[in-house]
Amino acid sequence: MTKTRISRRNAIRMTATGLSLAGAAIAAPHAAFAAAPRNEGLMAPGSRTLQHLMAALARSPRRRNFKTVPMILTHPDEWDAEALDRLLHYQGTPKQVWDNTAIESPWLNLMRNALNAQIWSFRHPDFLCVSATHGSAHMALYDDVIWDKYLRKFTQGKWTRNVWLKTSPAAHGNPADFENPRGAFSPHDNSIPVLQQRGVVFLACHNAVWELTMAVRKKGINPDHLDHARMAAEFTNHLIPGAVLTPGVVGTLPELQLAGFQYIK
Repeated sequence: MTKTRISRRNAIRMTATGLSLAGAAIAAPHAAFAAAPRNEGLMAPGSRTLQHLMAALARSPRRRNFKTVPMILTHPDEWDAEALDRLLHYQGTPKQVWDNTAIESPWLNLMRNALNAQIWSFRHPDFLCVSATHGSAHMALYDDVIWDKYLRKFTQGKWTRNVWLKTSPAAHGNPADFENPRGAFSPHDNSIPVLQQRGVVFLACHNAVWELTMAVRKKGINPDHLDHARMAAEFTNHLIPGAVLTPGVVGTLPELQLAGFQYIK
């Protein structure tokens, strides 16, 4: 029989690894990870700082297991504090934040245009574009569960699903052919997933969650008979992958401006 000798150093290392894994297992129910779709082929050539940020955001925890949420958030555990902090400390330039409120406005198209001009016209591959999303535009940040259960009826069938998440064949075009008028960088694909793959970050708004669920309940769309705090928690738990939850977008805008973001209304 072969005996394996374990040095004191290795024993300590193994114990530390075990504790780390155990800690991760304990923490997992409280900090779910919600990474945005990744396709580094759509990132601008030379965008090393932006790509580093995207990787860091993908590693940042998103809590999506709330049972209830209050009207006003008072503790960083209640929003995506780590991811938001990474955004606030981004060292690349320029940094632009869009105040997006109307779902039927050209908000996604405008951000795509900004990306194209900054990257290829002004040669700023690390340009960071952030959507401060609230108002009706916030409905684009919920997954199919919320749309099937609530929003299809809430919009009276005007939209039966989240069409802003639907990509087109243009998304699969050759990213090297950035001048392709039907390619991934053209108006033929302004979808949220493609913009995320290009480095756009979508901020979600707790106040928008609270106010939308108040309106949904007022219309009597409440199949599980949830109180307001529990319905708001359910909506929060079904934000799209990659979204960064803030305690309130309007209140977060000054923080972004203080961090050097240029504000676009």
